[in-house]
This record gives sequence, structure tokens and C-alpha cells, in this order.
Amino acid sequence: MALKQENGVVPALQMSKLTGGYSQRRPVLHGVSITANPGEMVGLIGLNGAGKSTAIKHILGLMAPQSGEVRISGVTLEENRDKYRSSTAYVPEQPSLFPNLTVKEHLQWTAMSYNLDKNSAIARMDELAVTFRMTEALNALPGTLSKGMKQKVMLMNALLVSPPLLIIDEPFLGLDPLAIRGLLNALEEVRAKGSAILLSSHILPALERQANRLVVLHRGNIIAGGTPREVKAQAGCTNPESTLDDAFEALVIAAEGGNLGG
Repeated sequence: MALKQENGVVPALQMSKLTGGYSQRRPVLHGVSITANPGEMVGLIGLNGAGKSTAIKHILGLMAPQSGEVRISGVTLEENRDKYRSSTAYVPEQPSLFPNLTVKEHLQWTAMSYNLDKNSAIARMDELAVTFRMTEALNALPGTLSKGMKQKVMLMNALLVSPPLLIIDEPFLGLDPLAIRGLLNALEEVRAKGSAILLSSHILPALERQANRLVVLHRGNIIAGGTPREVKAQAGCTNPESTLDDAFEALVIAAEGGNLGG
């Protein structure tokens, strides 16, 4: 049965007490719960090796939970594979494109794969090309693009779909300042249309400004969560000038027993 909140809204993402990883003997995640509701941006933060990528792989259905479950738009992968898969789009940290398809053909292929209305998709493609300053590159092949431009293509494809759940891993790497601003504006647009966003990033100032809620992972455990203000309070950062960077450092130091290098 689909999970519902008290207000009757089905979460776009509901990870419930998930334990998982590559080995039954040494799980990476330990009872992790993450919820993303329609129109929300949830920031996933943690050091390298904290379990962020493993959590994303479980959400994408690439790994099976050892215990707990993941629901997207109210269903598990086993209950309704088609709905689960079509309800999410994923942008990895490293761009992965078809070498023989132009930028425009990538967008057209995505539109067909998700059965988008042709005219609406064309109009949205043009909007995204302007947003990311990629209009002149629409007929270019991936081999002629910089890494930053390849990342823009990945983001454009995901934003073209605007699914119930959009998962983005380190989207700001390789983007120029104007592209970052365009991305943040585009994410606001899809949130306004009801999409939930799970965004994993080390660029904490952007998450502090944009995210509704944060999940702080450390060694596979959630060590803090809530609004940016709540996370800072949990870290003991009571100074009004304290930043999310300050709070994250304090949380990790506490989790490491007072030794950041431990």
C-alpha cells in the first residue's frame, strides 16, 4: 500500500530505516530514513565515504536493501517497476552521454523515452538551451563539448522530464557561475510544478540557501537532519553568523569523538 503522510500527500521519496550496502556482513547504511515531499528540495551531505552514493544507488534500485525499503511515488520497485522507474530522473556526478548523438538528439531521445508531448517538449528544450547557454551547441556531439557543457546536457535532460523525484549528484562541479544561477532557477521552476529534488553536494552555501531540509550522513548513519536552521542548532551553532559549513564541521568532529582526522 502506498505510504501517505497525515495530510494525505504521497511522498515522492520515502526511504524507511534502510540498511544496505555491498556486503551483508559490513553494511554501508544503518537504518537510514529519508523523505522528500512534492515541491521540496532535500540536501544530502556528508564526507566522502559517508554513504551518499550508496543511498542513491538504493533509491535508483541498483542495490537491494538488506532491511527497510524505498518507495518512490508510493510504490516499491517490486510492486510497480514501471511506475517506480518512470517517476525519477538521475543526474550523476560524471556525465555519461551517447557519443554519436547530438545534444538535441539526446533531448529528443529522452522526450520519447518518457512519452512527453512533442510540442511541449520542443518548447521546453528551447527554454533549457537558453537557460544553460547551450543554444549554439544543440547540434554538437559530446566529443566536442567540455566537461561543464556535458554536465549541462545531463541536467537539461533531467529537467526536461521534471519527474516526481529528481536526484542530482554534485551538480555544481564544472559549471560556470551563470550556469549555476540558471540551474538554481530551473530547479525552483520544477519544484513549483511539484517535483521533489534530492541533491547531494559538497557546496553547502547553495544548500543552505535553497534546501527545505537537510540529511547529514556520517559513516552510514544520520547524525543530523531538518531545516538548515535546525541542523545548525543540532550542531550547537548558536551564533547568528554561523554557517552550514560551520555546523557540518562541528557535527563531524562530534561524530569522530572530537578528532576530525579520526
